[in-house]
Amino acid sequence: MEPVNTASAQDLERLLLSCLRSPRWSRRVAAHRPYPDLASLLAAADEAAYDLRWTDLGEALAAESLPALPPDTYAAAHTALNAAHAAYEARFGHAFVICLDGLSPSEVLDRILEAIRSRLTNDQEQERAVTAEELRRLASGRLLDALRNAGTARSATDARPAAPRRSHVPPVSH
Repeated sequence: MEPVNTASAQDLERLLLSCLRSPRWSRRVAAHRPYPDLASLLAAADEAAYDLRWTDLGEALAAESLPALPPDTYAAAHTALNAAHAAYEARFGHAFVICLDGLSPSEVLDRILEAIRSRLTNDQEQERAVTAEELRRLASGRLLDALRNAGTARSATDARPAAPRRSHVPPVSH
């Protein structure tokens, strides 16, 4: 917890914004330090994410980075993913995000395609709720990753099931 509790305000903001590009979220998480342990930090991060307004989530969605797809992804899958992604963005007006906790690389593409297709049946309000939850999960996973990289999340595997893999799924061209 030392990097979070002792970091300068600027360094902590940079760390938190690398987890979720929401200034409101990062300010809320930073405002509650010091944290006695990892579980308290993760609980505060979750609570701050649950309290975000759609405008805050829109900020975070706009800043999502494009992930690499598994290198052995075949051309037909890229075509299917591009079509599904385009349909999702046309319907909802924002990027598709999904947290891929615990999935093996061989499961990623199928899970993404299934999730996009399933979520296309949501109405706007349902999809906002799902998107907010996915962003919350992404933020928690990224925060754990950042702490692991800093060598401080010694009990992180106890706090969350697996090191999450996360994704904003972009259109892919090949």
